[in-house]
Amino acid sequence: MTKRMALGKGLDALIPDAFDLEDGSGRFYQCPVEAIEPNPYQPRLDFSDGDLETMAQSIREKGILTPLLVAKTKSGYQLIAGERRWRAAQRAGLERVPVVIRDAAGAELLELALLENIHRKDLNVVEEALAYRRMIEELGETQETISKKVGKDRSSVANIIRILSLPQTMQKDVVEGRLSAGHARVLAGIKNAAAQNRIRDLIVSKGLSVRQAESLARSVTSGKSHIMEPDSDAVYFRSLADQMKRSLGTKVEILRKSKGGRVVIHYFSNEELDRLIQRLS
Repeated sequence: MTKRMALGKGLDALIPDAFDLEDGSGRFYQCPVEAIEPNPYQPRLDFSDGDLETMAQSIREKGILTPLLVAKTKSGYQLIAGERRWRAAQRAGLERVPVVIRDAAGAELLELALLENIHRKDLNVVEEALAYRRMIEELGETQETISKKVGKDRSSVANIIRILSLPQTMQKDVVEGRLSAGHARVLAGIKNAAAQNRIRDLIVSKGLSVRQAESLARSVTSGKSHIMEPDSDAVYFRSLADQMKRSLGTKVEILRKSKGGRVVIHYFSNEELDRLIQRLS
């Protein structure tokens, strides 16, 4: 009998170290794509068409490297985690996909879906904040219990949830990459709407770092009536990082030092790493 594994551990904790594809255990096998339905609790809102097509191409060439996590239903199977891979597999024309079956329903299914996407870092910070709020409203969790399950301190969870207090236009800025999670946290701490909008505009137009945005926010909270615009020499590098992000379809950071620096390209799954390697080669 398959052991029930603890929640809040991520996908690695739910997949056994070794699989026997023909052992009949039902833990891991090739499932017909049409037998899987999307998860109504899916916290991920943004599925880039370009990213899906690139992932589909990677799947055509190498297959799916990480199995999907599903739960058995009366009519088939419901996704817990892996919707982006499932969508890309359909584009790639796959008839079957590798899955791990988890015995879950109702509240546990919701918690698994939310936690798995958080642990895999598949969510932008707005989606993560919405996931935390759902855990509080629908599962009766607290910021303290959430922090233990996701491995963050309570203040970090509180700051992420506070991002939902931002206007919808600024939340959209975060989802579409004009504002980083750090910028969003700074803006969420500014109570004056006019100052909040002004600093948002400066961040976007001048490519301000989070530290520069924090400095402007402090000038507001200290009671200064005028926001001094920084003479930022980071505009070019921020613009360059944004161009690379649009080109590669993932988060890119340019970290400068007095001499040289680093370009950091983020990826969030094995399939995405394959996609990036293809784009860069």
